[in-house]
Parts: sequence; structure tokens; C-alpha cells
Amino acid sequence: MPAPVERRHLGGLTSLSALVLLAFVALVTWLHATGSPVTDVVEPERALAIVVGHTFDLDDGIDGAPAWERRLYGWLLGSRADDVADALRWYDELEAESLEPTVDLHLAILEGEAGHDARLRRRLDEWTRRGEPFGTFRRLVGPAYLAVESGGADATGLVAQIDAQLEPGWFHDRLVVRLTRAEAPNPRAGPLLVRLRVLILLEVAVLGLALVALAWWVRHPGERSWPAAAPLPPPWPGRAGFDVLVRGGALGALLLAALHVGAAFLTSESSRPYARVVVGTATNLAFLPVILLAWRRLLRPSGLGLAGGFGLILTRADVRRVLRVALVLVAAGQAGDWGLGAAGRVLEISSHWTEWFDRDLVWGAWPVVLATLVDTVVLTPVFEEVVFRGLLFGALRRRLGPAGAALVSAAVFALAHGYGVLGFAAVFWSGLLWAWAYEQTGSLAPSITAHAVDNLSASLAVILVLRA
Repeated sequence: MPAPVERRHLGGLTSLSALVLLAFVALVTWLHATGSPVTDVVEPERALAIVVGHTFDLDDGIDGAPAWERRLYGWLLGSRADDVADALRWYDELEAESLEPTVDLHLAILEGEAGHDARLRRRLDEWTRRGEPFGTFRRLVGPAYLAVESGGADATGLVAQIDAQLEPGWFHDRLVVRLTRAEAPNPRAGPLLVRLRVLILLEVAVLGLALVALAWWVRHPGERSWPAAAPLPPPWPGRAGFDVLVRGGALGALLLAALHVGAAFLTSESSRPYARVVVGTATNLAFLPVILLAWRRLLRPSGLGLAGGFGLILTRADVRRVLRVALVLVAAGQAGDWGLGAAGRVLEISSHWTEWFDRDLVWGAWPVVLATLVDTVVLTPVFEEVVFRGLLFGALRRRLGPAGAALVSAAVFALAHGYGVLGFAAVFWSGLLWAWAYEQTGSLAPSITAHAVDNLSASLAVILVLRA
């Protein structure tokens, strides 16, 4: 198989592209390091109220479950105390950024529920020096949590004031319960618990099927060789692969910058929800320059097409192999997420809510939801696997070997997502698994499938738990 000819006179172009790419990465890193995560969220007050409110609604449902089930969810998801700590930290962060008075009221309710009386008294003292609606907030929160006199208002009048200040939901209900001293069942708890049980059952079913698939794979070693596997290491020189990644990455960075600037200045308020979906979808298209350059400068001179170059030409028997390997990958990824979650709770590390919240899935119109799912479940896995596993892992594979290439490519993949410590670890673990699958099978099909299932699972969890 002939190797492509190196074009050394393009070294200047590669250097310029590297500068553009480094400048883009530096800008994104600076924005991420100096700004608050909530500034990137549209309507963060509404978003966090849904996240925290539905989390505690689910906690109420779990409290009514059998003891063994509560212990299971405690290990998988953490305790109510963990959720309270997260909610207080997130609302403290939002209070520093938002001028919306309801944020102060929500934070006061959380402080009261957490038993932070001294902190709550300081807040109420501060409210005495502010105008409305903080005076009303003080008349509601003080009697509810600190036994402050209500000023002669009866319970019915206080509940009417709560109705005027708060949307229906967990915050509203907790304040009513505290003021009236009458516990009432949470009407949202039961349905959310049912949805959680469905999600857990699906994950357990996938884990069971994966164990069967893994046992079958171990007993049939001949199934590990794929007739149409991509050559690893790839047939092109390592320098050529890095040139393509750098130049294509620079073009993609310029395309991303143009898309976001255009979306910010050229869309009207009415079209903004759909514009966000278009920009999100087009963000994946920023991978196209890398892929097209790879086809032109790496694959085609080597006598390979896009499908053949990444082991994506599949027979019916290959499809069954893909599904078996993908099952194992999904289960291993889920087990890793559970383990990382448990470790994070021991170390008091948690994922920030903005890392997994998607407003289009939570309250977008159904056409927006469907378009978001297509982008997340179809386009993202294909483009990211081709670039990070097919090209980056392939280029590193020649110089670092399978293990080194898997580690470095997984680290770059995790860094590109811009998550915190726990999110980085989860994405890094997935990147390792998917690189291993590509090395073992010579095909990106298993990792694309597992990536799609992971994204679908995360999206469904957001829809089922947070969407009204």
C-alpha cells in the first residue's frame, strides 16, 4: 500500500495553523478559567431551580422506597446530604452572578432546610435594609424556619403570598409545609422514582447482556479478527497525520468562532432556540476540515476510502460483532461512571450542573428536542470518533504504541470537553475504552455505537428527570 508523499513546502502553513489553533485553545481556556460556568447558561435562574427542585423531588421519592433500594441509590447517586451541599454551593455561585430576587429566596429556603440558622439570620437582617420583594421574603422565611413572628398574618394569607412569589415546585412546597407545619405528600416524587427505576433497570440489563457478550467473545477468539479492519498503525507517516490534525483543527477553530459570532449577532429572539440547535449541529461540522484533509492527504494516497480507512465497511456478521463489543464498552463505561461517582463522594468532588444540563432537552419544543438528539446521538459520535480515535489515536499509535496512544488521545479528548475533575475522569475513561476497542477490532464502529448509546442514555436521563 503506497504511502502519501510528504509536501515539505507546506511546513510554514502547518506552523501558522498551529499558532491559530493554540490561540483558539488559549482563548477558550482563559474564558473557562476566568468566567463563571453559569454565564454560559441561558436563563440560569430557571435552569438551576429545575435542577435542584427535581433533584429533591427525586430524593423525596427515594425516601419512600424500600430500605435496600435506598441503599442502592445511595451508592449510585449519593445521599440527600450530598444534594443539599451541591445545591447550596451552586446557588451561592448563582447569587454572585444574578440580580434575580428569586435566587435569594431559593437560597434562603435551602439554608433553612439545611439547618444553617446563623447564616439564614444574617440573610434576613440584610433583607431588612432592602426594598421589596425582600420584605415579603423576610415575612415568609422568618416564621417558616426561625420562629419569627409573622406579623399577624394567618396561614392562608401567607400561603397566598408564597403562591405569588414562587412557581409551583419543590421550593414552593417546602416553604408552605414549613409555614403551615403540615407535611403533605410530594406529588412529583412517585413519577420521578418510577422513571429512575426504569433507567436503572435498563443499565442493569445492559450490564447483564454485556457479561454474556464478553463471555462469548472470550470463548470465540476467532471473532476478534475483523476481515475489513483498518490498518493499525495507519499506512501514512506520523508527520503527515499531525499536519492534517493541526491544519484541520485550525480551520475548525476559525469556523467555530465565525458560527458563534454570527449566532450572537444575526439571530432574532424568536428564532434563537432553533438557532442554538443549528449552531450546536454546525459545531460538529467544525470536524469536517480535519476529515476532508485526512481523506485527501492521508487516505486517498494510501488507496483507502473514508469507510475502509476506519474499518467501517461491515457485513451482516460484522454488525453482530459490533453490537457485542459495543455492549461491553457501554457496560464498562457505566461501571466506571458508578465507580468515579463513588470516589467523588468520598473525596467530596462532584460534577457541576452546567456540565450535563441542556436547556433544549429540558424545556425546548419537541422539534428542538429531536434535533438536539440527532446532533448528540448521531453526528457527535461519528465525528468525534473519526477525529479522536481514527486520526489522533492512529497518528500517535505509530510513535507511542497502543497504550501510550490510548492514554494521550484520551487525555486530549477529555480536555476538549472542558469539564471539571470528575467529568474529565469520566470522559478520559470512555476515551481509553474506545481506543482499546479500535485497537482490538480495527473498526470505529464499536466505539461509535457505544458513544451514541452513552450520549443517548445521558440525554434520556436529563429528559426523564428534569423535563416537566
